[in-house]
Amino acid sequence: MTNTEIRPVGPEPARTRKSRRTGQIRKSSGSTAATTIRIRGTRLLAVLFLAPTVVGIVVFTVVPIVGSVVLSFFQWDVIDDPRWAGAANYRKILTDSTVLISFRNTLVFMVLAVALQLLVALVLAIAVNGRMPKWLRSVFRSAFFFPLVLSAASISVVMKYLFNQDFGPVNWLLGTVGVPSVPWLTSENGAMAAVVLAYVWQQFGFSFLLFVGGLNNIPKEVHEAASLDGASGVRKHLAITLPLLSPTLLVASVVGIINALQVFEQPYVLTAGGPGDSTRTVVMVIYETAFEQLRFGEASAVGVLLFALIMAVTALQFRLSRRYVHYQ
Repeated sequence: MTNTEIRPVGPEPARTRKSRRTGQIRKSSGSTAATTIRIRGTRLLAVLFLAPTVVGIVVFTVVPIVGSVVLSFFQWDVIDDPRWAGAANYRKILTDSTVLISFRNTLVFMVLAVALQLLVALVLAIAVNGRMPKWLRSVFRSAFFFPLVLSAASISVVMKYLFNQDFGPVNWLLGTVGVPSVPWLTSENGAMAAVVLAYVWQQFGFSFLLFVGGLNNIPKEVHEAASLDGASGVRKHLAITLPLLSPTLLVASVVGIINALQVFEQPYVLTAGGPGDSTRTVVMVIYETAFEQLRFGEASAVGVLLFALIMAVTALQFRLSRRYVHYQ
């Protein structure tokens, strides 16, 4: 015969209800404590992972920027103690013809280099993204990106040989089609063109990869619908590809302009800023003023002006992006 538990009919005793409620409270508080510990552990792990990057940014970016701003108000030649100069460094560089010419050269270089870089990268990305075997597409991607991993100084040394007026392969190739020898490195226009070409050859691989990724994100159905409507290849790229690729164009242009405004290796190795001051850039002036003439206060002032220029141009780009950049 089975023993069955006989429970009294009616409301539970107050002691039983209290004990059950206490058990639920203890269980709930235990799970809350475990959740809190888990959240704190996750936050601590996130802090540990982010700490090296944050420390690196503070030590190698924030501190040098603040130090340059402070140093721009002093006169310092490393040998003697810094002396307060106030705004004298800024007044001096704003009336220095070499500094003003370097800013003009840098802006001209930025416009030419970034425009050519984006154009070449976009055309090649569209071509590679077309119909071709997958292995051949991988070969082109690797080949176009490869110059970016090389040092700018080594590339500039090679380019200096290629653009040599007397025995350079570039002039030899031009001579085979009847073009007279071009003074690439000894004329103002030729020197700027050589510097721009050397810079673009190395840098366009980054924009190329950005455009390849952006083109892959454009739905194929959009192009197929445009083809059914009778749109040609050029028309499709102008009306569909460019608007849908505008966010990628914004990123590529922002990065390209920031890098172009800080160009140094190509003009320094190819032309040393010449002929005259035709290819002297702002970073070259900073280097020469600081490490050749030991005027670190003036060099810091030039660096602060360059930083302000970069921030202003970048802010203008993002302001214009509200009107010209279209997100899907």
